[in-house]
Amino acid sequence: MDSDKKSLIVPILVVTVGIGWLLTTLGIAVAGVMMFLVSGWNKMTLVAGTLLIVASCLSLLRQTGRLSLDTEVPILVIVLGVLLLIARSRTIPAPDWVLEPQVPNSGE
Repeated sequence: MDSDKKSLIVPILVVTVGIGWLLTTLGIAVAGVMMFLVSGWNKMTLVAGTLLIVASCLSLLRQTGRLSLDTEVPILVIVLGVLLLIARSRTIPAPDWVLEPQVPNSGE
């Protein structure tokens, strides 16, 4: 993958998170599920999709007065850390755009 495409990953991810955050704020809890449907099951969707689903649930609790922002944010940070630890598992595939192409060995 050339450097121009790699440099797009972070901005696209930030925009995706922003869209998910906006949808969550508007009361739409499907952003995380859509991430799984669009991108499939991999390390990135495990972290981002699950975090969006948890954020949607916590946002709903906050909007109904059952949870304060002072509690919601630390919970999200903890969940993010746990998800990042889980994503390190070798059983969860990396996204296709992260995998480097295999170059045949020229010595054979």
